[in-house]
Amino acid sequence: MDHLNEKCAVFGVFGKELDVSRLTFFGLFALQHRGQESSGIATSDGARIRCYRNVGLVTHAYDEVTIKELTGHIAIGHNRYSTSQGTGIRYAQPWVTKADVLVHERRAGTTIADGLLAFAHNGNLPSVTALAEFLKSKGVDTEDLTDSQMMAEAVSAYLAEGMSVKDAAVKAFPLFTGAFSLVMMTKDTLVAMRDHCGIRPLSLARLNGGYVIASETCAFEPIGAEFIRDIAPGEILVITEAGLESVQAAPANPKLDIFEFVYFARPDSMLMGKLVYEVRKRCGARLAKESPVQADIVVPVPETAIPVAIGYSHATGIPLEMALVKNRYIHRTFIQPDQHSRDLGVKMKLVPLPEVLKGKRVVVIDDSIVRGTTSRRIVQAIFEAGASEVHFFSSCPPVRYPDFYGIDTPKQGDFIAACKPVEDIRAHIGATSLHYLSLEGLIEAIGVPQKLLCTSCFTGEYPIDLRERGKEFMLCKLADA
Repeated sequence: MDHLNEKCAVFGVFGKELDVSRLTFFGLFALQHRGQESSGIATSDGARIRCYRNVGLVTHAYDEVTIKELTGHIAIGHNRYSTSQGTGIRYAQPWVTKADVLVHERRAGTTIADGLLAFAHNGNLPSVTALAEFLKSKGVDTEDLTDSQMMAEAVSAYLAEGMSVKDAAVKAFPLFTGAFSLVMMTKDTLVAMRDHCGIRPLSLARLNGGYVIASETCAFEPIGAEFIRDIAPGEILVITEAGLESVQAAPANPKLDIFEFVYFARPDSMLMGKLVYEVRKRCGARLAKESPVQADIVVPVPETAIPVAIGYSHATGIPLEMALVKNRYIHRTFIQPDQHSRDLGVKMKLVPLPEVLKGKRVVVIDDSIVRGTTSRRIVQAIFEAGASEVHFFSSCPPVRYPDFYGIDTPKQGDFIAACKPVEDIRAHIGATSLHYLSLEGLIEAIGVPQKLLCTSCFTGEYPIDLRERGKEFMLCKLADA
């Protein structure tokens, strides 16, 4: 892995006059970039919960028969990115608790009836000690449960005691020691929750008298939903036939993950009132100001770095060329038996154009550098295509610390910037020069105060206590020579 990867997307719909399963399908399709390993939808008609989960991309996971079977006026959906916890249908969401009646199985998916709660989570709990102790006291075996499943079981335990889902959510909230933006539903209620720092995004929209919840605002426009607002950090939003009810379960301490702006979010999403596309353009302009070089063309690494390259090109007057062509149909390669096959996969994904690159001094712009492996291959490929110079730019600062809040990252020792100064990284990737956007420049491009952002991957400062997992990273403070 040479990019950081988001783990999940969540989506929810409530509306008596809405085709909720179809809307959820299109919402998940718009959020496909946040997870490609599996997808699932749960619905309720007020009498029972149905749930279907399958592996693969959204367009492959469902068919028309499935969508029509998922009836009701409430729905939640989930896309998952495979992680070290495991892959396959076993780890797909939504997770349904107390699901006693198995209606039928088709392909890899399962349709379930008479569940108590359906639950879908984006984020990660670095510590599950409090959850595990609580569930143990309720007689729940947690040995094979993920953090998301444990969260669902905790809420379900309170529901089983006769609490309303609102009260159960409020009661369970302190047990969730980490990052979470989530949706869950009972047979008659949709709930959205966000941790007190709001590490992962979550937004609310209105649609034909109903309501929509999504990880990103880019999921609203394709289905005709009108954005209302972001769900606040620490907020629990309860949606029933009576309307919306908001509960502030914990004091808000906003710390949106800065990598949502750098890499994860789609460019047409709004985060904290800022259009991601414009933020990335401003990153490019700031790069041009911080690190001017003499060059003939600017080449982005598709897709995330394209707006950054546009901003750099506009600021410098150096023409933009799409000289790295991406095969849009390559997502994840699960079978890579040897190093030759892995190298071949990279070459198939990004193809340089010698006719554009030959004899040129090239500025290459990517969103980030993680291990340095892909950056090195890109630089090599551009030189092999005939470039005379390759100046490599990253639209964020050096990534030195692992994430514990819902991003799939390697161990800290695998980050190239955790163990090498910039000049050594430049030599490793083989570039003529190497330039990172400063943290100050990135904050300026985003346009919100740094105190409202989680910058842990750059600074090692974690706003939510890591508890026992804090020992998993080393405090390395390298000086950029």
